[in-house]
Amino acid sequence: MTKNITLKGILLAGLILAIVTGVSLALVPLLAKAGQDVTGNGAPSGAHYNLNIIGVPKDKTADMDGNNGHRIFVKLWGADSKILLTEGDFAVLDANGTDGTAKFQLPNPDEDGDGTTSYSVFVRALGKPEGSAQMQTCYTDATGTWCAVSWDGGVEQIDITRSKGKSTFTNVSKDLLYVDYCAAFTDLNGDGEFTADECTDVDQIPLFGADAEEYFWDYDNKGLKLAQLRFYEIPTDTGWVNE
Repeated sequence: MTKNITLKGILLAGLILAIVTGVSLALVPLLAKAGQDVTGNGAPSGAHYNLNIIGVPKDKTADMDGNNGHRIFVKLWGADSKILLTEGDFAVLDANGTDGTAKFQLPNPDEDGDGTTSYSVFVRALGKPEGSAQMQTCYTDATGTWCAVSWDGGVEQIDITRSKGKSTFTNVSKDLLYVDYCAAFTDLNGDGEFTADECTDVDQIPLFGADAEEYFWDYDNKGLKLAQLRFYEIPTDTGWVNE
């Protein structure tokens, strides 16, 4: 009797082990598949366009127009650099920002203006710890030049800081792919000039969403050696909805 019970116990234990093992093995590919969309550095997995903004201590003197090398050089310290933005396929049109102005081409991120992008941009800081940069979207039209810091709320200036330890990506689509656009001004003192206080309607619109003279990123470097931007063909719901 003891032998029969022992044998049955062994067979039952083996059956349970086989079932559990089979279930566990079946779950492995499902869990692996679910994790494929996120990498250890905080960015999505998959194809992307890479843009490096490199801070250098000395100005570049070579002609870099049409030099599409996926990088833009800016001053390591000192003056702001203007990165002019034009609509089209991703490309660096002028890589030298140390003379004050570089040029980058990218698609309209939200052609129907519904607040959901057709692609997303992620950023991280690399290089020696403690360097930082501030970056914001701007535009120029007949009323003047306006940037994220011109207005309260809405699109914000982003801070890119190289802290100690592992550097991870952050989704900055809502702030780098949109501008705070003043759709209506009231000239309170009749001088023909406009201030932020005279704007009566500020909307968040995508880059190239209005007929402005120019769009650009303002890049203020404070010792950051490398800001790495990655553009992925995945949507981001920014929450920017204008009535």
